[in-house]
Amino acid sequence: MQDHACVRDEAVHRDTRPELRPTPDKSRSPDCKKIRGHIITIKSASLIQEHEQDFELREQMSGYKRMRRQHQKQLIALENRLKAEMDEHRLRLQKELETQANNTYIELERLAKRHVAQTDKEMKSVASEERRIQQQIVAQQKKELTSFLESQKKEYRLCKDKIKDEMTEDLCSTKEEKQERLSRYKETMQRSQAEEEAHLLAQQRLVYDRSCRALKRRSLLRRHEFEQEQLRELNKKRTQKEMEHALMIRQDESTQDLERRQLQMLQKLRVELMRLQHQTELENQEEYNSRRQTELHRKHTLEQRQQPRNLKMLEMQIKKQFQDTCKVQNKQYKALRNHQLEVSPKGDHKTILKNLKEEQTRKLAILAEQYEQSINEMMASQMRLEAEQESECQALKQQLKQEMELLDAYQKKTKSQMEAQHEREQQKLEQKVSIRRAHLEQKIEEELAALQKERTEKIKHLLERQDREMSTFDSESRSLGFGSLGSLDFPKEDNR
Repeated sequence: MQDHACVRDEAVHRDTRPELRPTPDKSRSPDCKKIRGHIITIKSASLIQEHEQDFELREQMSGYKRMRRQHQKQLIALENRLKAEMDEHRLRLQKELETQANNTYIELERLAKRHVAQTDKEMKSVASEERRIQQQIVAQQKKELTSFLESQKKEYRLCKDKIKDEMTEDLCSTKEEKQERLSRYKETMQRSQAEEEAHLLAQQRLVYDRSCRALKRRSLLRRHEFEQEQLRELNKKRTQKEMEHALMIRQDESTQDLERRQLQMLQKLRVELMRLQHQTELENQEEYNSRRQTELHRKHTLEQRQQPRNLKMLEMQIKKQFQDTCKVQNKQYKALRNHQLEVSPKGDHKTILKNLKEEQTRKLAILAEQYEQSINEMMASQMRLEAEQESECQALKQQLKQEMELLDAYQKKTKSQMEAQHEREQQKLEQKVSIRRAHLEQKIEEELAALQKERTEKIKHLLERQDREMSTFDSESRSLGFGSLGSLDFPKEDNR
């Protein structure tokens, strides 16, 4: 029994902390000491195995930390790459806007120079047209004056010849009277023709001045129309601005696409890294569970392997002690029987033998009961060992199950947190995109409104100035006595 207790004690406490050592017990039997010597050898092997397991655990944790650091480096590298890509994208968009603005400025400068050139050309054309028409009017008036003078000369000759004929037929008048009458008629005729010529020249001068005034009015109208036409061409500024706005909208849309794509890439990498992390954690936990179960199984196997041999040794020892005790009792019985028979009368021998036989039977029964009790105690020890091992297995399973459940809950929590973070990032990005688009649309609306206001003001000022110029010109014309100048017709260039 003492040896069995030694074996069970050493077997059960075999897997305690490595630094603990069994304390020698001098009260134990030599067989127990031999068994302890065998178990101490196993304890040293177990110590080595535990050191190896600690090393594997440290290596596993070190690998896990390296993986986390590597994941962090991957995230930082991706974030830096995406930031550089976004910076390059914004720089490219800025250059596109600057190029568009420069093109708009160049186009408006070209339009302004063309307007100046067209204005100079138009003014020269108007001045040339005025000179041409004035020359035509002067030529026409010269022609009219020449025709008028020729007509007067012809009329003068006809009248002179008629007077001479009348004077020739007049026989009553003297030559002096006829000569005096002819002289008066000539003076009257010449004075009348001079007055008619002066009246014609005055009329021609009036027509010339009125035509020149009308030409100036028509030139003013043409200049006004040309200015209005040029102002309508300033719509190109709005067109250029709309092109710039369209570019800004396209750039905003491309920026949105890039931001969404980058966020998707970053979140996808996070999901993949978390999947790898969870997979590694699960594999490590499963490996840990397997190692713990293997260790417990190895421990139980060793205990089971040691227990039967020790039990057999103890059983053989108990059996030998029982046999030796039986032999001793048999010797003692024989010695006592012989002694009793020698000292007792022969008539009492039968009774003495019977009593001795009963006493021997009783003592052997007690020894057999003690033997059976020792065997039962050994079997109970075996059953206790199995129960303890089953309890250890159940406790380990429960512990590993709880650890696995904790790991699963932790992974679900981290995954849920990451999904919530991704949802917040999506909402933040959409809000940012929406606000930026609203600001852009407001800016476009304000610029178009300012451009329309500027155009309206220019049209208003132009029309007001032109109306003032035309009113002032017509007032001056009326004050000069020309009246309405809008109904005059001028000769075309083809009629020159």
